Amino acid sequence: MYLEDAKNIESKAVNAPGAVNAFKQVLVGPLQGWDGWVMRQFTLGKSGCTPRHSHSWPHINFVVKGTGTLLLQGEEREIGPECAAYIPGGAVHQFKNTGESELSFICIVPEEGEF
Repeated sequence: MYLEDAKNIESKAVNAPGAVNAFKQVLVGPLQGWDGWVMRQFTLGKSGCTPRHSHSWPHINFVVKGTGTLLLQGEEREIGPECAAYIPGGAVHQFKNTGESELSFICIVPEEGEF
């Protein structure tokens, strides 16, 4: 069993071309006993964004707080608390914070997607 408050989990800056004011926490993964999968929390500060990118693995997302947009296969859609999204492998996507406070979302990927 594993239980930890996210406030106690290290947050690291996303160090990728195109990332702006973006931070990631690895909440649960193989080190905590969940083999094959990783649950991360991304936090985008004001005007922050993830890189516009694609990769072979799918992922699922759940917005915890804040407002923003999700670009998915050329369509930009508004997102906010309790929005859920499925992003298929190979799809070009990007999250942007358009609000006045932080945008925070959960992202679950296969273990190969944790970089």
